[in-house]
Amino acid sequence: MESNKVVLLDFWPSSFGMRLRIALALKGIKYEAKEENLSDKSPLLMEMNPVHKKIPILIHNGKPICESLNILEYIDEVWHDNCPLLPSDPYERSRARFWADYIDKKIYSTGRRVWSGKGEDQEEAKKEFIEIFKILEGELGNKTYFGGDNLGFVDVALVPFTSWFYSYETCANFSIEAECPKLVVWAKRCMENESVSKSLPHPHKIYDFVLELKHKLGRA
Repeated sequence: MESNKVVLLDFWPSSFGMRLRIALALKGIKYEAKEENLSDKSPLLMEMNPVHKKIPILIHNGKPICESLNILEYIDEVWHDNCPLLPSDPYERSRARFWADYIDKKIYSTGRRVWSGKGEDQEEAKKEFIEIFKILEGELGNKTYFGGDNLGFVDVALVPFTSWFYSYETCANFSIEAECPKLVVWAKRCMENESVSKSLPHPHKIYDFVLELKHKLGRA
């Protein structure tokens, strides 16, 4: 086996997978990408994550690391010399972990209700969704990135969801830019970084995927 073999089990529209693609690109880590079919999961996926049976999974020298934020920290620790994501200060590091956890707990589940919901539930989800982003906008403040002057842990945790913005807006008929202009400016700034822009699928491609999902769920 190669001394530093890295494999990423992934699924292209996954915001959680996108985080790792960004981090690996930022740090210049070569890896083998394996695209999973989530309706017919590979034996490798089942073996590497028998507990949750979910992507993404990073396999480093044959050893699996699961859960995207956990993997993000692992990548940052193992390849720390290049482009560190977490701050060196313990307090700032704990804050970064707090906000990444907030993003994990809030955005995916509420976002799903935004694109898949109807009527009152969708309206309620939309309000919650805007509120989540207003809170994040408050945390961003006047900083260039959540990590300060450089792209950091929270930025990498959050920016993948921006590739879903078009789908949220189109399905629920609202404008994130009108509600949270600072956050949209931040997203555009992140996209100027090639490691970010090359790791995220086009928003229209995500939207086509969402339409397929809605059809399967009978919500088209």
